[in-house]
Amino acid sequence: MAAESRAVIFAALAGNTAIALTKFAAAAITGSSAMLAEGIHSVVDTGNQGLMLFGLHRAQRPPDERFPFGYGKEVYFWSFVVAILVFAVGAGVSLFEGVRAVLHPHPVEDPTVNYIVLVLAAVFEGSAWWFAVRGFRRAKGRLGYVEAVVRAKDPTVFVVLFEDSAALLGLAVAFAGVFGAESTGAWWLDGAASIVISAILGATAIWLAVETKGLLIGEAARPSVVRGIREKVGAHGCVAGINEVLTMHVGPEFVLATVSVTFAPEASAAEVQRAVADIDREIRATWPIVRRVYIEGEAPHAAQAHGPETA
Repeated sequence: MAAESRAVIFAALAGNTAIALTKFAAAAITGSSAMLAEGIHSVVDTGNQGLMLFGLHRAQRPPDERFPFGYGKEVYFWSFVVAILVFAVGAGVSLFEGVRAVLHPHPVEDPTVNYIVLVLAAVFEGSAWWFAVRGFRRAKGRLGYVEAVVRAKDPTVFVVLFEDSAALLGLAVAFAGVFGAESTGAWWLDGAASIVISAILGATAIWLAVETKGLLIGEAARPSVVRGIREKVGAHGCVAGINEVLTMHVGPEFVLATVSVTFAPEASAAEVQRAVADIDREIRATWPIVRRVYIEGEAPHAAQAHGPETA
């Protein structure tokens, strides 16, 4: 998954770098506010992809005394930073430029340059978007798109997909703004397009922040994994009852699982010890993503003190 995520990010990084240069060139030639906003958008996207690559690199560091479960959550942190940058820099600067252009409109010079750049940008951005869609389809499996985003534990693929989708929508808005301003002579439409692009970026940033917040705090594993662990543990002969199955993602491919069980009263200490070892081995063999398993045995009266399970 990490290699696939990097491939998607590299594709987007290459496309956005080329797009940003062409958009800024067009904005300098024509004076279009919408093109300037789109150039800023592409620069923010390029920087964001760099941050995600940095996060993936940092997440690969081995565990140490300070972080005994590793650095997997670095990916979540930098994805959250990306959301903040999209909102603060991308949306903020585009809004400022748009308001300025609406209050002080001016003719766009040689709009043909803008059209050429927008078409080229659509080709580059569309290619990166299709690459991200293919990666996301492989990652989501049989889940629906919305459900896959909600349940996703590796934010890098859907962050790129969100950014590229917002970029394509922004290109359409920029084209409409430039065309409308040229056709009607209402040059403020160019600035209005920049404001709409700002709104698109702001909405994208909020959605990204919401989706990465849970991962950063510590989301549970997928319900199917939790149910499977419960069924596998419950099927063991020495287990009389299961009190809790608690899981948490400490990285896209690293789940920590804690299982509280009540062992059969007639089971000897040696049998309990073997059962714990068997359960640990079986869980990790069935779900390789579960890297750490902790089995806690409780007496029957202690198990009754537990409330409803919150896995």
